Amino acid sequence: MAGHATEEHPHGADRLCAAGDRVYSRAVRRGRVPRADADPVPCLLELALLHPDPDDMGWLVPTSPQEVMTRLLRSVHAEVSASQARMGAAVDAVEWYAGLGGSRARQAAESTAIRVLDGLSRIRAAIDEATERCTTEVLTVQPGGIRREDELREGLHRALAMCRRGVRMRDLYTHVARHGQGLHNYMELMGESAEARTLDEVVERLIVFDRTVAFIPANSDRTMALEIRHPALVEYLVTVFERLWRLGVPLAASLPSTGVAGITHRERSIAALLAEGHQDAVVAERLGISVRTCRAHIARLSERLGAASRTQLGVRIAEAGLDGPPRSAPDGLPALPSPAPAAPAASTAPAPESPTVR
Repeated sequence: MAGHATEEHPHGADRLCAAGDRVYSRAVRRGRVPRADADPVPCLLELALLHPDPDDMGWLVPTSPQEVMTRLLRSVHAEVSASQARMGAAVDAVEWYAGLGGSRARQAAESTAIRVLDGLSRIRAAIDEATERCTTEVLTVQPGGIRREDELREGLHRALAMCRRGVRMRDLYTHVARHGQGLHNYMELMGESAEARTLDEVVERLIVFDRTVAFIPANSDRTMALEIRHPALVEYLVTVFERLWRLGVPLAASLPSTGVAGITHRERSIAALLAEGHQDAVVAERLGISVRTCRAHIARLSERLGAASRTQLGVRIAEAGLDGPPRSAPDGLPALPSPAPAAPAASTAPAPESPTVR
């Protein structure tokens, strides 16, 4: 079987190899096949005739014959002026796929409401297609820290093309992203067509086009994604975005006061997450900074609050009211305890560094 898996399959969906014919036909009849069944016929995944089952990644479900027919006819329509002969082959293939139609095929067609995109190239292609079809609005959530300038440049031409079509864009970032000049330059180029706001932390990456199709990661390293077209799910994701948007601070505005003299906005966010019991690595990931930078902030926070240990730091955080939203006080700013004469922490924290993207 290993030898078969390395064979080349130089054909399209309109003329499947014998092995591909058997596996795809079986998938349509049964509704899905084990992933191992497709190892000898990588052509089925390359041609997107099979794709991972959203409910069980160990299985593959077929793209419906109806959708395959649509793809074929679109392809032929684009090429007909250059090759009339190809039309006959496509018609034969359409008839073959039509013969496989049935209840299972209809169920597979319905499953396109949630589609698994396996691999970065497949993800980029789907997002590019949604970008080209977008006519009114794009909503995005971008977790992490400072956006790399090469990433911003890569998507700039597509964003400007949408601007010219009258598409409006709203983007949510973490507060850390404010420290990257590239983001400010990007938003300046976008002009009034785009607006950005920031929060202490945001949800995982999200892109919504025209409130009809959304993309979210399907694994931790973002090499798989879900394309969601189910109206109820898309509406839910839009609601999440809108609620975060109302809480966000416009990129052009200054961050509000932390409510505690001498404590920065980022240190207040770190204090609140520490009070919830999170470890340094989790705090850093949620705020879009490196672990080293996070620990440097914790060291300064300990020194400012006069805490000589992590346990004491938790107590000081609660006493200063840093374990939740800012609380009002008669003089406007709650008083902080005097720093203790002892060392700020048991271990020496590394020197601070600029926030980095994980």
